[in-house]
This record gives sequence, structure tokens and C-alpha cells, in this order.
Amino acid sequence: MEALRCGYQWASDRMHAFILQGMQDNAVAFARAGVTYYPYVEPAPGAARGLLQALAKNACCVVTDEFPCFFLPRMVAAAATRLEVLLEVVDGNGLMPIRSTDRLFLRAVDFRRALQKTLLPHLDDSPVGDPLRRYDLGVARVPKTVAQAWPRATESVLGAGPEALHALPIDHEVAPVAMRGGSKAASQRLRDFLDTRLVRYGDRSQPDANSASGLSPYLHFGHISPHEVFAAVVKQQQWSKEQVSEQQRGQRGWLGMDEPAEGFVDQFVTWRELGFNFTSRRDDYAEFDSLPEWARQTLAQHELDARPFTYSLDEFDQSQTHDALWNAAQRELRETGVMQNYLRMLWGKKVLHWTRSPREAIAILIELNNRYALDGRNPNSYSGIFWVFGRYDRPWGPRRDVFGAIRYMTSDSALRKLRLKGYLARWGADPGLFVT
Repeated sequence: MEALRCGYQWASDRMHAFILQGMQDNAVAFARAGVTYYPYVEPAPGAARGLLQALAKNACCVVTDEFPCFFLPRMVAAAATRLEVLLEVVDGNGLMPIRSTDRLFLRAVDFRRALQKTLLPHLDDSPVGDPLRRYDLGVARVPKTVAQAWPRATESVLGAGPEALHALPIDHEVAPVAMRGGSKAASQRLRDFLDTRLVRYGDRSQPDANSASGLSPYLHFGHISPHEVFAAVVKQQQWSKEQVSEQQRGQRGWLGMDEPAEGFVDQFVTWRELGFNFTSRRDDYAEFDSLPEWARQTLAQHELDARPFTYSLDEFDQSQTHDALWNAAQRELRETGVMQNYLRMLWGKKVLHWTRSPREAIAILIELNNRYALDGRNPNSYSGIFWVFGRYDRPWGPRRDVFGAIRYMTSDSALRKLRLKGYLARWGADPGLFVT
């Protein structure tokens, strides 16, 4: 059973369409394997209440995914109290099981060292590639009472067309995007990345390089597994554990893959799973007080500093700042559901610079990111947002107004570092309008 609520925060045509496309692929895959798959799309808030209990009435146990972020932990905990059978939660979030360490890591370098000491044995315990290949238990029947009270989603709903989305009580102003959801699109995206873009991965900060993997939305919604991604990299690199260096304990060279692959795996495993480590151990991961003490202190000391500009949430949302590059990055996010990697960091830093307080900046960044980004509402979303304010970073000098010892970034600096002509032309910004 896969149910899609309509009352979750930031529910929109964009998010629903991407999820429904994944459900459509799931329906095809389970039908091919002869397994009953029951997709349910909630037509009104609260309509799904009771569905899980009804399906579990004659079950031995219920198995679900673990996801240590957004409303999911609360939902699973509530479900456990309502079921009369065992509820098993399976951690498929990354290569490193969340509970393989009881430590909260506050620096990527420390998490990387821990991974390099403990990850390899877990690679021998990866999931079966095609677990349903030998399934022969037959199709399960959904009770009539369940089918009547919670009708299975039709093909037209799973197709996520405009009419089906319009009938749902969700935000229709955030439109679907060209990027299609689902396991088929995810697998194709992975193949394209390994075949054509991985070799340029070291140049991914450049907007015109087109070298990022683009897998983040698919990983977020479970349309592709981190184990599947790593297995594909291993195959492409013809890698084995014998290539691991016992002496190398740094960011590069430990696995013995080529440099672009090493860089990708470091981002994909170290930085991605660092976020899961934090959200699984801190309930306040989305709050100002979760920042390191040095960051809270320096931001508090400079909270009353004069801002060069201040903007409201609506002005940020609609790309109505004085800075053409920032406006272009926000426009890309708003229209496509993704944002170029380097510019996402600049985007966050300038919201801190142009709001009345760090807490207001955090609230605005969370709202913009989670409303528009396909990979929003994810541990890595909060890692990226809170990195802007010092999480996983260190104090920087010289101290500046508003930022204090927080790392500082400007659009002028980005103009010098990056090849932005094509990016600005695409997103309708005028390169003559830049003001730091």
C-alpha cells in the first residue's frame, strides 16, 4: 500500500505530480511481479484515516520505510500506537545505517573519518537487486470494505494530469515541472550521469558545465536507492574493495576510484548521510538553536546591524530584489524545482544579508526551499540551509556586518568565479544590474 496525503505542508501540484509518477511506475513494476499494490490518493485532508488499521487487521506485521525528517517520524510513531500488530521500520536511507553510530557529527571531516573506518563491512550487506524476481505467493485480495471506503487510485489520477491535480485540495500555484518522477526516469538520469557527466563532476560549480547528477529529487522520494546508485558507480569504475587505500584518510583517494567518481561518492555518501545523522538525532534540526554555539553567538552580536536592503517573503519569492543573479537563481528554483549547486549557497547567504534577523532568514529559506524544491523537506535541505548560518562550518574572518564570523559570499565574487552568461540569458536576468 502506498498512500499520498493531501494535507501535508507544502502539498502542491508539483510535489503531487512527481510522487504520483513514482506511484505509476510502482504499479507497473508490482503488476509485472504478480504482487498486489494498492495506491491511494487522499481526496480531502483526513480521508485516509483508518486505512492502515483496516489493511493491517489480518496482517502478521506492517513494514514501512524510515525517514528521519519532515512529518514522517511523527506519522510512523502515531501509526505504531494504533496498530495491533508489530510495525517494523526499515532504514534504507543510505549506505551507512543510521544506527551504526550513536554519535552526532558536527563536522564533515569527522563523519568522513568515521565512514572510512566503518563503511566497508556494510557494503557487503546491500539489498537484493530484484527481490521480487522469485515471488510466487500470488495476488493478495484487498477486502471489499477497504476498497469501498478508500478506493484505489485510478490510472488517470496516477497519470497526474491537470484535471486530476486540479480536483485535489492542494496548492495549484506551484505547477508541475518538466522533470518527471518515478523509477524509470531516475534510472535513466543515473545512466546519463555516469555515461556523459561524471567525467566533468569536478566542474559542477559552473552553471554551464551540466555535470551534477540531478539525482537528489529521486533519492528524496525513494524513486532510486542509494545502494542502486553506488552499485552503478562501482560497475562503471570496475571497482572492488581491494582498491581501498589503508593509508588514505582524507577527502580524496580513499576508495581508489578515479577523481571524478571519488568526488561524487564523497558528496553522495559523506555530505548526504551527514544530514541524516543530524536529523535523526536532533528534533530541532530546523531551528536557530540547533546551530553551533559560535554561530549563534556571532549572529546574535550582529543581529541589530544595519542591512543594506531588506525584503519580504513575497519579494524574495517573486525574484524582486536588486540583485539580478539572486533573482535568476530564485526564478530557476520557482520554475524548475531545482537550483544550480553553487548558486544555492549564494542564494541562502544573501537572504541572511537582506532580512531583519537570522531567525527570519531561516524561516524564509525553509519556506522557499520546501515550497518549490523537489528535493526539499529532506535532511540535506536543512543541511544546506543551516550551512548558510554556520552548521558544519567554522568561524571566518574578517568579521563583517550582519554576518559576523559567518562565511560571507557576494554576487560580484560569483561573477568573477563562474561562467554565468548562459545562465543569466536563460533565466532572464540582466548582468548589468548586479549590486553586492
